[in-house]
Amino acid sequence: MHNQATEMIEALKNEEAKDSSIDDSLISFLAEVPPSIKEAMEAFIDDHPNWDQYRLIQAALSGFLIQNGVDSRSINRLYFQNMFSKKGFKKSL
Repeated sequence: MHNQATEMIEALKNEEAKDSSIDDSLISFLAEVPPSIKEAMEAFIDDHPNWDQYRLIQAALSGFLIQNGVDSRSINRLYFQNMFSKKGFKKSL
């Protein structure tokens, strides 16, 4: 599994090197997620169709950073946009 992930990372790096239009403010990453977290994420997204894996990860990472003392207006904004965006309330309206 580790070798396959390494190969995928190298392939992504090669693609990014070829594409000069890549936005430097965005990053991609591969991470092995324990099955219990993966299952919980899938269950949450299934129960909340207005959320996707990207929104969930952004909210989790920004919330973690805020709770651990990162003082950044842009991180705060990202967290609150993910947690309280209008699309988050579509189902209940």
